[in-house]
Amino acid sequence: MFHLNIPFFSSVLALALLALFLLNCLYSLFKPQKNLPPSPPKLPIIGNLHQLGTYPHRSLQSLSRKYGQLMLLHLGSAPVLVVSSADAASEIMKTHDLIFSDRPHSSMPDKLLYGSKDIGFSPYGEYWRQVRSICVLHFLNNKRVQSFRHVREEETSQMIEKIRKSRLVNLSEIFATLTNDVVCRVALGRKYSDGERGSNKFKELLCGFGELLGAVNIGDYIPWLSWVNRFNGLDAKAEKVAKEIDEFLESVVADRKNRSKKPQSDSIASNFLDIMLEIQEGDLAGFAIEQDTIKALILDMFAAGSDTTSTVMEWAMAELLKHPEKMKKLQYEIRQVAQDKPEINEDDLEKLPYLKAVIKETLRLHIPLSLLVPRKSMEDINIMGYNISSGTQVIVNAWAIARDQQWWEDPEEFRPERFLNNNIDFRGFHFQFIPFGSGRRRCPGSTFAIAINEVALGKLLHKFNFALPNETKPEHLDMSECFGLTVRKRLPLIVVATPY
Repeated sequence: MFHLNIPFFSSVLALALLALFLLNCLYSLFKPQKNLPPSPPKLPIIGNLHQLGTYPHRSLQSLSRKYGQLMLLHLGSAPVLVVSSADAASEIMKTHDLIFSDRPHSSMPDKLLYGSKDIGFSPYGEYWRQVRSICVLHFLNNKRVQSFRHVREEETSQMIEKIRKSRLVNLSEIFATLTNDVVCRVALGRKYSDGERGSNKFKELLCGFGELLGAVNIGDYIPWLSWVNRFNGLDAKAEKVAKEIDEFLESVVADRKNRSKKPQSDSIASNFLDIMLEIQEGDLAGFAIEQDTIKALILDMFAAGSDTTSTVMEWAMAELLKHPEKMKKLQYEIRQVAQDKPEINEDDLEKLPYLKAVIKETLRLHIPLSLLVPRKSMEDINIMGYNISSGTQVIVNAWAIARDQQWWEDPEEFRPERFLNNNIDFRGFHFQFIPFGSGRRRCPGSTFAIAINEVALGKLLHKFNFALPNETKPEHLDMSECFGLTVRKRLPLIVVATPY
């Protein structure tokens, strides 16, 4: 019978473990060490998640001041590179744009956007290139954006008439309705508001959609904790909203397909849905366009074109109310151009440089997506002397960059004049000012959004004088934020509107 020699076996095991330890030490000693970006201390399991706080754009700015323009965080098990300077943003979105053109997987866009079949969240690859090309060539080009001029002018005129009916006005609600109505007409061919069938339900769905899309899902960073969402109700809410939105969009698409193909007062292909269905039915894309793709792209328009656009107008009016001398200067410019015209129109906008400067300064101080949609590295790369591993997520803190004293004098002040005598624009070429991003993953709808902002604010400030209710002093206006898909005002903007 075989007998195990316990002391001998223990000695051999100890020697083997000692040899492995020494080999590991030698390997670590001679292995080339990666030069990683600076990192704040992290906690077990959650890493640096606890340091994001209620306002991540502000928390990350504070951390970057200590750890630098490139900072490596660990959000759960995910390495995340935080970019907080114009130079670093240029490296990511220009010099190495292709390598950082992918998106990290995120479960919420998967649930809400048909497996991330939209432009914003879909992974970099042939599918993304194809759908983006279709949208840019057929819908978001300058000619097409100009073709929707009548929609913008009609809806903004109706906005003016609504404000006339009430001296005390909730501008936050007015702007949300305006942008939703414009996007509905442009995307779907008709409005779903003003008491029409399903209007309130549709607004609720869009509100829930935006909240969920901006929610932090712990399972994306700590996968083995993804079960938490089944108990806190997040999964159930996402499934409910996704189902109801899908039912709504299915009914809209079915209604469009059942309509006569004979041209009506609005020509065929007069809205995004018509365009996409004509491309689908005529097999004009060169690849099969699924119905889920069309629905995902429609939701993209609401996510990128409605909430973000109304947010900019809300902050612009808040800043003008807080700085009455700026509002008077803008009103003088608009009214000089308007003269005796009943309303300004889009032909007048090029004559309003201060209006454009106000919108740019609002975008600088109150970037709707303060943290741009995350990117992901597709290969190992060296950035500014630091080794960045493939699969690393990248967060560009556009909000912090737009407050960098290296580029902006008195960056916390609302000063539209800073944009009057320079060519700094928001189209992604000046990395100190990137509210719509830059490079391949830049938001393609910026021209559409700015067109609404300009004509709406121009008409408002032409037709009304504004003041805060209850004789509130401008310096006492609450400018606090709430963080979600967009960074909105925490409290709605209530004003007294007096016809001019």
